[in-house]
Amino acid sequence: MPYDVVDREEAAALAQGNPLSFLRVSRAEIDLPPGQNPYGDEVYAQAASNYKKLLDDGQLTQEAQPCVYVYQLQMGDQVQTGVAASYAVDEYDADKIKKHEKTRREKEDDRTRHIVTLRAQTGPVFLTYRGRPAIDQLVEKVIQTEPLYNLTAADGVRHTLWRVTETQALVDAFAQVPELYIADGHHRAASASRTRAQLKQEAGSAWTGVEAGNFFLAVAFPADQLRILPYNRVIKDLNGHSPTDFLEKLGAICQVSQGADPSPKKRGQVSMYLGGQWYGLELKVPVEAKSPSEKLDVAILQAQVLDPLLGIADPRTDKRIDFVGGIRGTGQLEKRVQAGEAVAFSMYPTSLEELMAISDADEIMPPKSTWFEPKLRDALLIHQV
Repeated sequence: MPYDVVDREEAAALAQGNPLSFLRVSRAEIDLPPGQNPYGDEVYAQAASNYKKLLDDGQLTQEAQPCVYVYQLQMGDQVQTGVAASYAVDEYDADKIKKHEKTRREKEDDRTRHIVTLRAQTGPVFLTYRGRPAIDQLVEKVIQTEPLYNLTAADGVRHTLWRVTETQALVDAFAQVPELYIADGHHRAASASRTRAQLKQEAGSAWTGVEAGNFFLAVAFPADQLRILPYNRVIKDLNGHSPTDFLEKLGAICQVSQGADPSPKKRGQVSMYLGGQWYGLELKVPVEAKSPSEKLDVAILQAQVLDPLLGIADPRTDKRIDFVGGIRGTGQLEKRVQAGEAVAFSMYPTSLEELMAISDADEIMPPKSTWFEPKLRDALLIHQV
C-alpha cells in the first residue's frame, strides 16, 4: 500500500500481526510508541533496521541482471497496463517529465531522508503519456507470457507483474515519447531528484553520472487507460452565514437547484450537500479565464465560492477545508456533514486531457484536483540507490 494514503493509526491496524508488512519500512513509526514524531531520527533508523531484516531474511530478491517490468492493475472493470523502469532524474530536472502540482517541503524532506537512509526508493512514481501503438504492441506481447507475480490485494485490486529482460525494444520505443507526465507521486519524484543531488555532492569528483541514484522508479501508463476520480471538498463552517443566507448568496453567483444527484454528470456541475439535502450548482467559466488551470471546476469553485463566501483563501493551508478522495464515495460526504461539518461539495472529475494541458502550459493545478485509482503498491518493486 502507498505510504501516504493512510495515517498512522490506519497503517498500524493494517500491519498488525504481520511482521512482513512493508508499512513497517515506509511508515516505521508504527513500530515505535504512540506520539512518536514521524520525522524523528528514531523513525528512519527503525525503517533502515526493518528494511535490512527483510533483505537478510531473503524476503526481497535482488535481480541478477538489468530488466524492466510490465505492471498491470485491475480494479473491477478498470484495467491499466504500464511499464515499470528506472527513469532519468535528468529528464525530471529538465521538465521533460512534466509536473502539475506544488510539493510541500516537509514531505520532500521526509522521503528524501527515507531514500538516503535506506539507499532505496521503495515506492514508484505514477507517470502517464499519450499512448503510442509501438509501445502497446510490445506490452501486449509481454502480457501473453507467464507473469512473475499475480496477486489480489486485500482491497480487491489485482496486481500482475511481468519481468522483461530483453529491454532494448521498450527502451527504444519510449525514446520516441516526447513527454511524460506525473499523474501521482510529485513528492516521490522531487525526493528522488534531491537524493541524487545529495549523493552527487557526497561523492564529489568520483560521481560518474551512471550511478543508480541518477534514476528513479516509476510506472508509465498510457493516458487512455487511466481513470481519474473526483477529489471532493468538506468545509467545517459557513463563515458566519446561516444556511439560508449562504444559499441566497450562492444563487447570485450560479444557478442552484434542489434534489441534485450526489455525483455530477458533466463538467461545470458541482453537487452540494447542505442541511440534509443535495443541491446542484452550475458553474460558469469566467470570461477572464485564459489559462487551462483557471478553467478547472475546482478552480472555479475556489474562486467563486470557497474564497469569497466561505473565506478559504488558501486551500493548501486553511484548516477549515478537508479533501475526500472519490474512492470513498459521496456517502462519506453525507456522513461528514451529518456529523457536524457544514457543507460538502461533490466534484466532477478532472480529465487526463486537462491535466496534460496544464502540464504542457507549465501551470500548477489547484491542490487536490485529481485522485487516481487503482494505486500502485509499494515494495513490489524497489530501486536501490
